[in-house]
Amino acid sequence: MIETADLSLVDWSRAQFALTAMYHWLFVPLTLGLSFIVAIMETIYAKTGREEWKRMTRFWMTLFGINFAIGVATGIILEFEFGTNWSNYSWFVGDIFGAPLAIEGILAFFLESTFVAVMFFGWDKVSKKFHLTSTWLVAVGANLSALWILVANAWMQNPVGMEFNPETARNEMVDFWAVLFNPVAVDKFLHTIFSGFLLGSVFVMGVSAWFLLKKREVWLSKMSIMISAIFGLLSSLMVAFTGDTSARTLAKVQPMKFAAMEALYEGSSDAGLVAFGILKKSEEKIGVEKQGHDFVTKIKIPGLLSIMTGGSRDVFVPGIRDLLNIGDSTRNIYSVNEMMERGTFAREILNDYKRARMINDEEQIKILSDEFFGNKEFMDESFRYFGYASLNLPEDAVPNVPIAFYSFHIMVMLGFFFILVCVIALFLLFRDKLTASKWFLWVAIISVPLVYIASESGWIVAEMGRQPWIIQDLMPVSVAVTKLSTGSVITTFILFALLFTALLAAEVSIMLKQIKTGPKH
Repeated sequence: MIETADLSLVDWSRAQFALTAMYHWLFVPLTLGLSFIVAIMETIYAKTGREEWKRMTRFWMTLFGINFAIGVATGIILEFEFGTNWSNYSWFVGDIFGAPLAIEGILAFFLESTFVAVMFFGWDKVSKKFHLTSTWLVAVGANLSALWILVANAWMQNPVGMEFNPETARNEMVDFWAVLFNPVAVDKFLHTIFSGFLLGSVFVMGVSAWFLLKKREVWLSKMSIMISAIFGLLSSLMVAFTGDTSARTLAKVQPMKFAAMEALYEGSSDAGLVAFGILKKSEEKIGVEKQGHDFVTKIKIPGLLSIMTGGSRDVFVPGIRDLLNIGDSTRNIYSVNEMMERGTFAREILNDYKRARMINDEEQIKILSDEFFGNKEFMDESFRYFGYASLNLPEDAVPNVPIAFYSFHIMVMLGFFFILVCVIALFLLFRDKLTASKWFLWVAIISVPLVYIASESGWIVAEMGRQPWIIQDLMPVSVAVTKLSTGSVITTFILFALLFTALLAAEVSIMLKQIKTGPKH
């Protein structure tokens, strides 16, 4: 059994990974969205032959290229950290987790890198059709990269398609298609790429609005806003739809995260959805007698949470205290107390098996293999909760509720705000009042940092909401970390913080300079 690491080491390792991931995610969604917007613009150029569309395409393509290069650099560092900071995790599930990352590197990344050179440097060297094809392949490749990375992340949230090998004490993939079509992976991929499309759209609208305020590139800016507003509106509606399906899936596979997102402590039928709320500050731990945070004020939509999770107001939605102490028998969800008992039993059986192998007791090995590790009921009912044996208290299974609640609701509120922004942009554009509506142009500019806040909030919900798990129910972060000195992790954290901040500052500076320069004639 892997010993629990020093908590300061765990916290600093988590902080380093979070730092890298959040900086990386500043670049990725713009790559996802802007790649398709550029491809759409070049398609119009190829159809019409008008040089204005070529100028427009090349301008936005330049901004895409600046962002793309820095995003690749941070992404490589992020993948290496699994081996350097989370080696126990990589050892435990490397056979599964490594497969989608390898596919991402071999297929998607090479697809991008092969055609990105043609996209940037092939304007006068290849035919229009081949160049357009290259641009579309770069867009597809960028989103395929996201697919395989999100498949890997989704498996951590809902581990499927695997089998535990007691001889090596590792999990091994037995069903690749189950991993690929994991319900969490499907929801996460669609929700993430559409949110990236939305971010790219808002970015284009914001930059174009700046040009209109400066009375520069009026035609180019209006056409850019038209394309990005249509693309953004469709994407924002899909973000809302996929967000709804994601919530339904989370209620089944990560009920504790779902309860934390709504700060729901006491479950009920006809459960209401909190549209807006401010939590009371509370230092109380969640226990049998303590309810945790309450609300200073809230706006609740009656019955909507039950309808979201089960399609009816009669559906019972368990709260945090329910999940800790009684579970949810209607959906075969055990309480945390019971899962800790089952996980402890599974760990004892594994330890017995390891002892039998050490003394080469073949009879005992066969008995344990047949009765337990070869027994589907044991694997499904006990071993799947193996990670709970490493928790000290049931309350350790509860994520940080305020962080999960606020980040989720910020994301949702801003998501609906961007739907409104896209609708207003199209209304003003088709009424020919866009240039005169300075108030809206400023709203579009301000929306650029807001869409990044919404994007980062989504990942905070996804990753903080599943704590304490690095693999849901199987491995908490406290046993996944590499046994390094805390000082070395702090040192690399500071170095990465300085490096990433410098990269971000460089990108923003280059972007602003390029925007001020404007499209080339």
